[in-house]
Amino acid sequence: MLKKLWHKMVPQKRKLQKKVLHFSDHHIDAGMLSFAAEKVVTRLQQAGYEAYVVGGAVRDLLLGIEPKDFDVATNATPEEVRKVFRRSRIIGRRFQIVHVMVGPETIEVTTFRGAGKVQQNEHGRIMKDNTYGSMEEDALRRDFTCNALYYDPVHRQIIDFHNGFEDIRAKRLVMIGDAAGRYQEDPVRILRAVRLSGKLGFEVSEETLAPIAECAQRLRHEPVARLFDEIMKLLFSGHARSCLQQFEKLGVAAEIHPLLDALQRAAKGKQPNIVTLSLKNTDERLRADKSVSVGFVLAAVLWPDVNHRWQQRQKSGERSVAALNGAISDLREDMEKGWGVPQRFAATMREIWVLQPQFDNRRGARPFRLLSQERFRAAYDFLILRVQLGEVDQELVDWWTVFQHADEVTRQEMASAAGQPVQQRADQSSDAVGALKKKRRRKPRRKKPVTPAAE
Repeated sequence: MLKKLWHKMVPQKRKLQKKVLHFSDHHIDAGMLSFAAEKVVTRLQQAGYEAYVVGGAVRDLLLGIEPKDFDVATNATPEEVRKVFRRSRIIGRRFQIVHVMVGPETIEVTTFRGAGKVQQNEHGRIMKDNTYGSMEEDALRRDFTCNALYYDPVHRQIIDFHNGFEDIRAKRLVMIGDAAGRYQEDPVRILRAVRLSGKLGFEVSEETLAPIAECAQRLRHEPVARLFDEIMKLLFSGHARSCLQQFEKLGVAAEIHPLLDALQRAAKGKQPNIVTLSLKNTDERLRADKSVSVGFVLAAVLWPDVNHRWQQRQKSGERSVAALNGAISDLREDMEKGWGVPQRFAATMREIWVLQPQFDNRRGARPFRLLSQERFRAAYDFLILRVQLGEVDQELVDWWTVFQHADEVTRQEMASAAGQPVQQRADQSSDAVGALKKKRRRKPRRKKPVTPAAE
């Protein structure tokens, strides 16, 4: 009786039950890994260390999805890994990892994390965590059960401590440990829950779902660069539209980041908008293994805001081009206050936006200059999205479709015959007047009187 009472009063350390799944259970073969991942695991095991492919790659292989990258977990310390692989480097402050380069591929190698004391900030977020431990302790530190599977390609075995194999088969997303505490340690896990449930079609378990709405406020305290990286993973998951639907379903309604706010507003709209159209095209291209442009997608996500500011400035009397430049400048000031958007993406966005009014210029040399712009194709694709929403006429896109594929003679004829709106003609007239003012005629020099030759 006293023993039972003691166990109720004092929490006991939970012993994980280790399951070993053989090839006949999971059907994952070493040939399904990348050459680099298999080589890293094999070399570490030959050097006397434990080593496994871990995380999302194992999960995706079980779901019949080709993994985008492979991560390896080992009991070797970063310094020991560095000694095994000449082409490697140690990175990270919060938790050190090793990037091992094999040919063109980079494999991320992490040392098993321990259950020791970690350094946390005032919000409970883990700031420093360079404590190492066993594979069992490492499994406790991972976020979801579907990401806590360890695959050994040499022995063709999967090690499972949290029933993750069954959760994957049931398409169930389950947090390891107390969900509220895990979200407090790392609030970005909420965005991962949104992405994984949307991308994989997993149902979020009741215990994992319950604290999300309350803990979502903690995301505001996360570094903007980290939030931006997670938003990029969501946008380019190949299932961005499904992920957006999960925000409302999981109760993530807090204002977290301007990009997320814009995405959520677009997802709630009943009518098609430029954001949903762009994400639809992006999802289709990613699934077809085609390239996508980060700057283009971000330009679409933020266009409703830019367009609203543009229209407001035009209503106040500004000309079209000047109004758009002013709207972009206003948004740029907001972005530079700390949105975490890298300059290379912001530059692409601005170039796509700035070119939009120039599609109205179809006479003379202007269409040729626009066609030679580096971002012409991206701006043209963006124009097509605007046509689908009724922002510009279909005739404009049809003209540019023909013009860009026509021969030089046809282009000259089109540029000579193209009609233009009244406002555009007025703008061109004022430009012409300005050009004439700049080009002043030189007065003729007075001729010197001819002096008669001396006799």
